[in-house]
Amino acid sequence: MSSYLNQHKRDFSNDKRLLKISCIAIAIGACGTLAAWLLLNLIRLFTNLFFYQAFSFVTRSPANHHLGAWVICLPVLGGLIVGLIARFGSEKIRGHGIPEAIEAILFGKSKMSAKVAILKPISSGIVIGSGGPFGAEGPIIMTGGAIGSLIAQHFHLTAAERKTLLVAGATAGMTAVFGTPIAAVLLAVELLLFELRPRSLLPVIVACSVAGFTRPLLLDSGPLFPLQTPAVGLLALFSCVIAGLLGGALSALMSTMLYRVEDAFHKLPVHWMWWPALGGLVVGIGGYFEPRALGVGYDVIGDLLNNHLLLQVALGLLLAKSVMWVIALGSGTSGGVLAPLLIIGAGLGTVLAPWLPGGDVHLWPLVCMAAVLAGVLGAPLTAAVFAFGLTQDVNALLPLLLTTGVAYGFTVLTMKRSIMTEKISRRGYHIYREYGVDPMERQHVDEVMSHVVTTISAQLSIAAALDQFFGAQQSHRSYPVVDDDQRLIGMIERSSLKQLADESSSLIHLFDAQQQTNVHFALPTETCRVAAARMATLQLERLPVVNNLKDRRVIGIISRSDLIKPSQLFFDEEQKRERLIA
Repeated sequence: MSSYLNQHKRDFSNDKRLLKISCIAIAIGACGTLAAWLLLNLIRLFTNLFFYQAFSFVTRSPANHHLGAWVICLPVLGGLIVGLIARFGSEKIRGHGIPEAIEAILFGKSKMSAKVAILKPISSGIVIGSGGPFGAEGPIIMTGGAIGSLIAQHFHLTAAERKTLLVAGATAGMTAVFGTPIAAVLLAVELLLFELRPRSLLPVIVACSVAGFTRPLLLDSGPLFPLQTPAVGLLALFSCVIAGLLGGALSALMSTMLYRVEDAFHKLPVHWMWWPALGGLVVGIGGYFEPRALGVGYDVIGDLLNNHLLLQVALGLLLAKSVMWVIALGSGTSGGVLAPLLIIGAGLGTVLAPWLPGGDVHLWPLVCMAAVLAGVLGAPLTAAVFAFGLTQDVNALLPLLLTTGVAYGFTVLTMKRSIMTEKISRRGYHIYREYGVDPMERQHVDEVMSHVVTTISAQLSIAAALDQFFGAQQSHRSYPVVDDDQRLIGMIERSSLKQLADESSSLIHLFDAQQQTNVHFALPTETCRVAAARMATLQLERLPVVNNLKDRRVIGIISRSDLIKPSQLFFDEEQKRERLIA
């Protein structure tokens, strides 16, 4: 019997709807590319309108404007417009998008509105186009997620399936903006999905792949910041540790300052609608003194990675961008975090490069960029692969892995929450970001069930059943009822028998054909988690275990107390310390 059962146990759950969800993800991937193209064009359009008073989609840096001190007014105007959109349109457009997507996934059954899909890219285009120091990734994650959720809502899907398609849309948009499909999939795994199952991973891979293949049709192909650094030596190991610690410290500082600024805005005696305009004032002043800190700043990232900026200029950009980003985002405006963090991290690397031995001068802006990103997101693999995808620098992979790992460890040990989860926590929700295989999924019903099971013959009279099984010697609340072939026909308990007047009739008369068809049971090849969910849904304390769906011969019984056994094993693995070799 054991060999037979093992043949029917799988490494993964057999989700037959996987193909359907993956097919829907194909369309979502293509929509993600289109949404990214629209968002980037909106940013270009508003940049030209605000800084050059031209209706144009040509890529221009706001740093080349000729407005003089008038430039201070532009971020204020952009913040004012977005404040009005948030107040009278949808408050969901506020913030950088990723916490809002996580909140929708975990606490909103992955339902997002059409308002968000429309207003988020428009508001982000206005903020960034008016000089806001943000990137397009946060808005596209929110917009792509809204598109995925809206498409999912047109099908009969579960909340878990909607979550998968929401994340598929979010990561497809990120893929289209940056051309980093693998990093986008890792972002889903480390930050958005809260599980690692084929039912969610495969559709996300499909959507990101489609976005990656369709990206060249609308956007530039190839890496955004091509770079090739020489191979590193052993001395670089120590430099990577230092860079990781400093990157982690900077990310922790940025996260802490962001929410202190947000707390300060909450203390202002004005409605939150006006906060983005006040934050825009700081952005305008900072942009007046440091014009290259305005806008997305992809050109600045390229210059930092290629060592085209003097140390003093890089330090000024680092300080200006940090202050502008923290205050603007703390004001509740609409914008992303990745691009600003890339600039801030690359600026840190440029400052450290003259003193870090063991690697090329171009390496340290890259690894520090990834380290700050890993610390802020709490996603080291995403940060390392993202930096690699942006540059396609193969020689930097090992330094990237170590540096992001050190930065991640620093923030895990020193911070309770990341910048992604702090905002959600302030709304009264707690997110536990560690996840692994559920102990109840590691064991199956046949491993924990009682093999010795007391059954009642269906030919027994009601009176005899009450006397033999439900008298003073009663040991269980309910018992399975079987026919002469030990085939399960139902479950009975004392209360159901006591209400019957004719106690001389046999138990078989209690179960009509429909009741026998709808009888509840567990299969030996099912996981304990499946059995526990069925018992909780039906409010049962015991479930009979049958050999298969066809014969339905009772071979055991599983109770709530049996379901504790996997947790006992898990407790021993986690808490019991042993010295196995003396």
